Amino acid sequence: MKPTVHDIASHAGVSLATVDRVLNRRPGVSARTREKVDQAVHALGFVRDVAAANLAKGRVYPLTFLIPSNDNSFMRGLRVALDEAMGRAAVERIAVRVVDVPAFDPLALARALDAAAAETPAGIAFVAVDAPEVTAAAERVLAAGIPLVTLVSDLTGAARDHYAGIDNAAAGRTAASLIGRFLNGRHGAVAVLAGSMLVRDHRERFEAFSATMASDFAGFMQLPVLEGRDDPAVVEKLVTALLFERPDIVGLYSLGAGNRGLVKALQRLPAERRPVVIAHELTETTRGALQSGLIDAVLNQDAGHEVRSAIRVLKAKADGLPVVAAQERIRIDIFLKDNLP
Repeated sequence: MKPTVHDIASHAGVSLATVDRVLNRRPGVSARTREKVDQAVHALGFVRDVAAANLAKGRVYPLTFLIPSNDNSFMRGLRVALDEAMGRAAVERIAVRVVDVPAFDPLALARALDAAAAETPAGIAFVAVDAPEVTAAAERVLAAGIPLVTLVSDLTGAARDHYAGIDNAAAGRTAASLIGRFLNGRHGAVAVLAGSMLVRDHRERFEAFSATMASDFAGFMQLPVLEGRDDPAVVEKLVTALLFERPDIVGLYSLGAGNRGLVKALQRLPAERRPVVIAHELTETTRGALQSGLIDAVLNQDAGHEVRSAIRVLKAKADGLPVVAAQERIRIDIFLKDNLP
């Protein structure tokens, strides 16, 4: 039978009110009495049910999410997942606030982190820009005792409590393997389209893709990475110009967003000139491109799972509870036109 607060009170020779004060770290208890209660907790093997205690007290967890304001399908999907989380707010006892931050702007993100921390929420989740200003702001958040989760894109180093996102190096290796296999028997150049090398997820995908192409598919020439800032108009312009200048391109890896622009550029090419294309995130645009043959495979991450994971981790950290690593692992799905859900 599990020990109760009544057992602790009896063992320590104190009142229930005193046990409650010690367990909740409230003032009004002497150091000697606090030590007696702590010793009783240890001796009895008492494990506090924090979730039940918070439910009884009606605790609500205010959580702040800092999301890039760029208009691409994946970020819209992330916002839909946050809207769904807000719809469950009463059941999950959370209060989610979403703050728009300019995309790929480290100074703006650092200021947003400081502003969010000043409001002392129960936790903060943010899509990271991997820059010194952001790392410094993240360290200030942690120093203030506020749980911090990076979402989709991580920070270099340990300036956060948890990362809710896929293994981006594995995604890059997978993309290289798919392109190399699909291009079996063909020769030419391979292009890479990123959003910005300022974000760690794009950089990790690119580096792992390049390393795998060099080691396993060395016969292909890899071109310098293009940065389209996840903007469909910029992507369309960059890819159109590249395909015009380099008729030898046989493969293209779009490791960021802005795929509406990519599809428009590909549609202008004659069918016999279209490269093998691997893209990220299953959206309305990439689904249609898979079905029409403009894109050959899509690597997908579940935005809803990432948002739910961030919320679970922030609540657990706020309560001082452990995180179940296996539950928070975000998988990479590979979609072809043959296995679309």
